[in-house]
Amino acid sequence: MLSKASEYAIRSLVYVAIKNRDNQRPGYREIAREIEAPEQFTAKILQSLVRQGMLQSVRGRGGGFFFEPQAAPLPLIEVINSVEGYKLFTRCGIGLSQCSDTEPCPIHHQYAIIRNQYQQLATHTTIEMLANEIIEGKAVLNRIL
Repeated sequence: MLSKASEYAIRSLVYVAIKNRDNQRPGYREIAREIEAPEQFTAKILQSLVRQGMLQSVRGRGGGFFFEPQAAPLPLIEVINSVEGYKLFTRCGIGLSQCSDTEPCPIHHQYAIIRNQYQQLATHTTIEMLANEIIEGKAVLNRIL
């Protein structure tokens, strides 16, 4: 369902959240390596997240990416929408341009249920929650921890 850009954005943010807890600010190369993503693509995604205010960065020695300590929890839906726009939660399941409740595609009603559940999951799940799951050993994110 998610584009590679959204997947890498979420994984990057989770990695940054984990490292920030140890007072570390990872750089884009470290992030890309640890989430197994292309360096330049990761750098571009991170720059976009910084421009949108979801993440902060400092250049130079001791620099890297970080969350403001007083920042509000970041829901996945905000990350996904920043990368993909709102279309993920509104588009047709088979990509038709003219699909609606009144003119449904063959899977419209079944897909709408799944899409709405995914939207609820993304709305109620935060980057911090994912980081906690990894720190507590309940989940993994590639080689992190």
